Amino acid sequence: MAFEDLYQEIILDHYRHPRNFAPVEELSDGTVHENPTCGDSIRLSVEVGGGVITSVRFNARGCAISVASASMMSDQLGGLPVREALERILAFLRILRGEEAPEALEAWGDLAALGGVAKYPIRVKCATLAWHAAWESLQPEPANAAGGS
Repeated sequence: MAFEDLYQEIILDHYRHPRNFAPVEELSDGTVHENPTCGDSIRLSVEVGGGVITSVRFNARGCAISVASASMMSDQLGGLPVREALERILAFLRILRGEEAPEALEAWGDLAALGGVAKYPIRVKCATLAWHAAWESLQPEPANAAGGS
């Protein structure tokens, strides 16, 4: 089996059996991102305790690359300190934008299967949708402008 075939199987496995998938009603407070170009959408819920990501759950509707990327991302970020997760998100986005070599993903397990997406700019938005939602979810909430507690 060629590497390309293996990578395709990994993507299809995550699409057909997404990890950390949850019914949308369980994610009512989640961050929502949509790709209006193709109709992909994700609702993402990230829970943090003591500066560490304790849970990443999502509900997604979209193409195989979009759902598989969300599944792989949920596996990657769970258990990481927030700072490390943010660094990983930025690194993944740089790789898919072609700013870093896709070979860097080889150390990230199943995510290596998405390295080839960088060759197809129209698919980059699909693969990065969940990652943008995670970035937004992990940003500190703005300070209360009124100064209340």
